[in-house]
Amino acid sequence: MRFPTYLEALDSAKLLELYPVGAEFTARYTAMSRDELFARQDAQFRKLMRRGWEIPFYQRLWGEKGIEPGDIDGLRDIEKLPVYGKQDIMASIAAHPPFGDFAGLGGDDRPPVVFHTTSGTTGRPQPLMFGPVGREVPNLLAGRMYRWQGLRTEDVVQSVYGHGMINGGHYIREVFTHYTNSIFLSAGTGIETRSAQQVRLMADFGTSVLVGFTDYLRKLAKVAVEEGLMDRINVRMISAHLGSEDRKIIEDAWGGAKAYDWYGVGDTGAIAGEGPDRNGLYVWEDAQFLEILDIDTGAPVAPGETGDMVVTCLFKNDIAPCIRFNTHDITQELVGPSDTGMVFRRIAGFKGRSDNMVKLRGINVFPHAIGALIDGARELTGEYVCIARRDETSGREELVVRLESAGGSDADQLAALLRQGLGVDVTLELVAVGATAAQTQVDVRQKPIRLIDERK
Repeated sequence: MRFPTYLEALDSAKLLELYPVGAEFTARYTAMSRDELFARQDAQFRKLMRRGWEIPFYQRLWGEKGIEPGDIDGLRDIEKLPVYGKQDIMASIAAHPPFGDFAGLGGDDRPPVVFHTTSGTTGRPQPLMFGPVGREVPNLLAGRMYRWQGLRTEDVVQSVYGHGMINGGHYIREVFTHYTNSIFLSAGTGIETRSAQQVRLMADFGTSVLVGFTDYLRKLAKVAVEEGLMDRINVRMISAHLGSEDRKIIEDAWGGAKAYDWYGVGDTGAIAGEGPDRNGLYVWEDAQFLEILDIDTGAPVAPGETGDMVVTCLFKNDIAPCIRFNTHDITQELVGPSDTGMVFRRIAGFKGRSDNMVKLRGINVFPHAIGALIDGARELTGEYVCIARRDETSGREELVVRLESAGGSDADQLAALLRQGLGVDVTLELVAVGATAAQTQVDVRQKPIRLIDERK
């Protein structure tokens, strides 16, 4: 049977025309108006909706709200559509195993499918499926981001994103090999390439750019010092997921390398990233439509207010369309003009997860925020874990925060710092260096576990 191959399903020239990279990228989007940008988004959205109505998952999701195809007249009506999240995808999988009915896999004439899963830390792994267009556009978006941030042809890039069934390492490898001309080292996590070997690779092959999650990159800097290799390593650029952490920590750890932040999730690929100005993350609005909605009401928040990021992938109209997906990641829009003149909106970056939030005596506490609060305490390693507990007798809830300390920490001072930053008292425990590693799994996970919820 004849079916389209991956490359046959792509029109690479058309892709680069729609989503330019390099000088063409900056030229187009510094000259474009918001009205013209919206018109482009609207045209893509209308095509996306036609695809959405072909898929049982969306037929059911929208039909249950009484929505019919004629009710959505372009992007201005997007708020009429319900949002969905991972729990809805997992319900689809449970009802229609093993892949669910949200991807629109269809028959033998469907395009090729790139298949990965999430890590499955909190339960069954979630399938992540991409058609050729749905895969290559996110690759392109991240590739042009790295280039805009300052990636050079002569750079040697080392990635510590994980492989296996999870998406991260495979995705980033495709980004660099398809849309940059740098040399790429796909080292992976510490369990794939041990930390001592990682820093030897950097020294031997002249790694100049690091990409991955800051927790492990920070650990590798310490290993490089311990192995006596830091003098042979010259990292000039880091593109990672800084969240609310102080970038100076990771920059100092690597001898003054310049760090850039970016944001995306497995279902969508790159959503936003810093530019050369490092003044907020630019949303790639030619491909991604981002809404920031109130955590409790689901209503749009005013610019500058925090809320859940809800994303619609305007380009993903082949396999597994993504229409109003609630990431449950929290951010806020930045107001005011940017230094680059880009037409795109900017966000503050990742501030925490609304579904990983602890409500403690009426206060919303985001464990991720602790990293930023303790950055200035030099006697701390920066590693921590939070344990949420409930007293069975009194019903009182508490949050235990374990901080790794190399010694000399003032517990009372740190407790006051956390109280001021979080807005509520927590129970502080100072532990030895490396004592949280078994709970956070920092050596083997791309994203360390920061919250253990023992409340039942």
